[in-house]
Amino acid sequence: MDSLDTRETDLLDAYSQAVVHAVELVGPSVVTVERGGGARQEQGHGSGFVFTPDGLILTNSHVVHGAKTLHVTLPDGRRMGAALIGEDPDTDLAVVRVPASDLPTAKLGDSRAIRVGQLVVAIGNPYGFEATVTSGVVSALGRSLRSRTGRLMDDIIQTDAALNPGNSGGPLVNSRGEVIGVNTAIISGAQGLCFAIAANTVVFVVGRLIRDGRIRRSYLGVAGQTVPVARQFVRFYDLHVSRGIRVASIEPDSPAARSNLKEGDLIVGFAGHAVDGIDQLHRLLTDERIGVSTPLTVIRGTERLEIDVTPGLH
Repeated sequence: MDSLDTRETDLLDAYSQAVVHAVELVGPSVVTVERGGGARQEQGHGSGFVFTPDGLILTNSHVVHGAKTLHVTLPDGRRMGAALIGEDPDTDLAVVRVPASDLPTAKLGDSRAIRVGQLVVAIGNPYGFEATVTSGVVSALGRSLRSRTGRLMDDIIQTDAALNPGNSGGPLVNSRGEVIGVNTAIISGAQGLCFAIAANTVVFVVGRLIRDGRIRRSYLGVAGQTVPVARQFVRFYDLHVSRGIRVASIEPDSPAARSNLKEGDLIVGFAGHAVDGIDQLHRLLTDERIGVSTPLTVIRGTERLEIDVTPGLH
């Protein structure tokens, strides 16, 4: 019995040591981000973390969106005004800067190395309680989550590390003290369903936000609905999809309006890739497509057509 108790104690110590190590490495970089509202904007707050010594801070877009003023409180108690560098509501990420230097920073890790079941630690400031730590495991990888703009966010990490309002924008950390995700959402009323944006997505988005202040995406100017493709068309044209996008309307003076696309067309392909719905088309409309003539595969009536369209800047 004594040896069993000893083994249990050793296991608990190892788990505790991993959590403590992660918190000691990342905790000094975690901040509170406060949003001051205008006439129609409520005040609020969330979490964030410093990722460069000269004051660049990563947080969620929904924490800062529409803010009239921004303030950041550092772990050492200093509170200062912050400037918005850029945000991307489609991935719920934002970068702000504070006028400070030599700040402790958190290191972004490689989210491709994450495994289901591994230990993760969430650090944030829920309800204004600073440096709150919860731990758990990675419950699932590769989830999709709808952003507040309606666009689908891919490569989302699901965890059971408890999150609460105010945790948004805080880091999700592995046992080595690397940030593998940015906490973004909980499902209200559910237990153990919390989500984070994967670090590799963060690295891509942050680079663009620092450079451009936003993410450049291409667009066609089409409103449509995901619908099934008739089986005879799938077989006859050897399509690799069973669904497509039925074009409901086309924006005036849009890239789609300047092409030969028509209302009622069924989009099943773009740039040589199969398209099985609106979310898939969004994934393909990257900034590299802006201004580049690109083939759009459609079914019109019973005919398969290749229509050239030149996506514009969204």
